[in-house]
Amino acid sequence: MAARRALKAVLVDLNGTLHIEDAAVPGSQEALKRLRSTSVMVRFVTNTTKESKQDLLERLKKLEFDISEDEIFTSLTAARSLVEQKQVRPMLLVDDRALPDFKGIETSDPNAVVIGLAPEHFHYQTLNQAFRLLLDGAPLIAIHKARYYKRKDGLALGPGPFVTALEYATDTKATVVGKPEKTFFLEALRGTGCEPEEAVMIGDDCRDDVGGAQNAGMRGILVKTGKYRAADEEKINPAPYLTCESFPHAVDHILQHLL
Repeated sequence: MAARRALKAVLVDLNGTLHIEDAAVPGSQEALKRLRSTSVMVRFVTNTTKESKQDLLERLKKLEFDISEDEIFTSLTAARSLVEQKQVRPMLLVDDRALPDFKGIETSDPNAVVIGLAPEHFHYQTLNQAFRLLLDGAPLIAIHKARYYKRKDGLALGPGPFVTALEYATDTKATVVGKPEKTFFLEALRGTGCEPEEAVMIGDDCRDDVGGAQNAGMRGILVKTGKYRAADEEKINPAPYLTCESFPHAVDHILQHLL
């Protein structure tokens, strides 16, 4: 097997890895500082569709994470790019707090459906409207297809089940833009000058964070916080490069073994 290249970039998931809603994972701020004291580039990649990048940044600042806007790559950013490329007018099935990331996009008389996590909008009327658009040939763009995610009150359904329901009902396939899509990880690395072999991804979602990154050629570290459930590491093949307790432990490993 070819020797691994030196590590140049670390991609870090946000919700479930650095924080859970409004609480930081213990020790994460300090661990991030230690990671930043090295020569590696740090990027934050998230499938969150519940809030705009601006709101997300505010939340992270309140938790005392030193993160700047240009270091965050979200699936909303990727979805907006695709909408612009396709030149479509989307019906936006996203949380109202995510709408600022689609500012300036024409949405009247929609001819496409963009679906993210939108608990307030996942009711029969709205889903039926999306269903009819898709039957008329509108493309279905899924911001991501996560099965579930972690909230303060426990696990909660992600957008995946709703995307799958629309696919099933209309006999179409969604274009998925977020993790675990290979293009998402490659886009996140764009501008860093790094190859996938020179990057590591740290996340709490075995399939979307770790499996997705490893399929793109990176190493994946699974943390046992957030949505992690016992034996998740056995759900993907190849298994995660490493499974550890939390983000600070992942940083310890990187500092001791990968730099």
